[in-house]
Amino acid sequence: MNSVIPVDQYELYYNARPNIAIPSKNSARKMIELDSTLPLSKQVALHPDMPHLKALYDQGRMNIVQGVSYENNNGSHFRGRDISFMGGGADDYFSSGWLGRYLGKEYGGLGNYPDDFPNTTMPYPLAIETGNDLSLIFHQENNIPTSISLNDPEGFAKLVDELAGFEDEQNIDPRGIPPEWLNPSPYYKEMEWILGLEKKSDDYAQILFEAYQRGGATSVVYPERYPLNAPRGSLRNGLSPQLQMIARLLAGGCSTKVFLVRLGGFDTHADQVESYDPTMGVHAALMYHISSAINAFQLDLRARGLEDRVLTVTTSEFGRRVYSNGSYGTDHGTGGPIFIFGKGVEPGVVGNTPNLSGDNVDQQYDYRQVYANLLHSWMGVTKADVSEIFNNKNFIDGSVDGVNYEPLPLANPNAVAGIENFLSSRFHLEDAYPNPAKDETVFKFRINQKEMVSIDLFDHTGKQMKRLIHKEFLPGLHEEKVSLSGILAGTYIYTLQAGFYHESKKLIIL
Repeated sequence: MNSVIPVDQYELYYNARPNIAIPSKNSARKMIELDSTLPLSKQVALHPDMPHLKALYDQGRMNIVQGVSYENNNGSHFRGRDISFMGGGADDYFSSGWLGRYLGKEYGGLGNYPDDFPNTTMPYPLAIETGNDLSLIFHQENNIPTSISLNDPEGFAKLVDELAGFEDEQNIDPRGIPPEWLNPSPYYKEMEWILGLEKKSDDYAQILFEAYQRGGATSVVYPERYPLNAPRGSLRNGLSPQLQMIARLLAGGCSTKVFLVRLGGFDTHADQVESYDPTMGVHAALMYHISSAINAFQLDLRARGLEDRVLTVTTSEFGRRVYSNGSYGTDHGTGGPIFIFGKGVEPGVVGNTPNLSGDNVDQQYDYRQVYANLLHSWMGVTKADVSEIFNNKNFIDGSVDGVNYEPLPLANPNAVAGIENFLSSRFHLEDAYPNPAKDETVFKFRINQKEMVSIDLFDHTGKQMKRLIHKEFLPGLHEEKVSLSGILAGTYIYTLQAGFYHESKKLIIL
């Protein structure tokens, strides 16, 4: 709740965590109110180190889903992560993950994985994750995971190339190919299978390195460090290099379907904030890392012409408790928010601010409901296949264990019209009145963020004639009367500029 702060229940929020609560006013570092046009029950604010996410929201590129969890939330990091990765409930024990099952369906027509991969139709890994191990989310039933671990395509290719065994020398292979007379013994088959995987590693390493090279360096500056004070170890932005690598691979032609990146450090039982300032500390640095890195990633995708293709979703095994503890931290909770980013997002806030009367955030949405809707609306998976991926449970428009699930407005590859409506209801410039005008006129406009607003007057050649307004305004609807004295009669264009938003209209001066 220090990430997504309940505006309508701020007093309850503050009383529940007075030693770590983010200030609402009278502070240089106060919460950033997200959207004053929403119903009060949905109005939230962001941590002061998340201005980039506020900007993405205002551009129609972010959705927040409140209260995401599952029934009887386990509260254990390891078991909770397994549950959220396998796509099951608290009592389920699946050996496969929901994305592994999805990728198995998506590419099943190309042959058996991994035996028939890579191939000409899908020469790239089905999934890539950063780190040093492979997650349950990509596991298949009785098969190896559909992902590979990758942190540095160039280093990976060099490592594989330097390993013994990929090149024959004088017809002797140091990998130890079993002699043909052992065929078809179990030893021969197992060794042949292992060596086949080794060859696939070589193939993947080479093609990923080539894509990485083709992608080229970005013109976008990714944030490297938290610019304010924070404990050592939390200053470096570990998310930036992971996202930068993905953008470069995609730009180079990599057709991998799913990427998983990681950012740790959120288990803040103690010292979540600094004792002298609740807006500073480990959690503040993490909020900055997410906000700034995701913003850079979106800018990078846009600069590379890839913004239409990528949707980014956060995930965690649980949220935090409503009440803070005496050590300036929070303990394991249940429900929490999910962020969704991208041009294909259905922008807005799904769900209401949490009920703060208890110690835990209540579940409003099952996490599988969120993923099921994204598989269908963004990935184009049929409802029948989505249901099968989640073990024949319909989390889109069906009933599961007595709970009715409805489609959620989360993502739409063709959401351009929806974004235009979203923007126009939050940022717009109305016609000046009177118009035609003689001595003075009134400009009426709405903005959805605290912003420096300028209204400039231009003649028919595009020459700036006069700056009529230049000052800071709070979110909301504003009317400003301005003098037109000294301006010759004629037809002009007036342009409003407020951050990323700009709009122009015609003004006739008599």
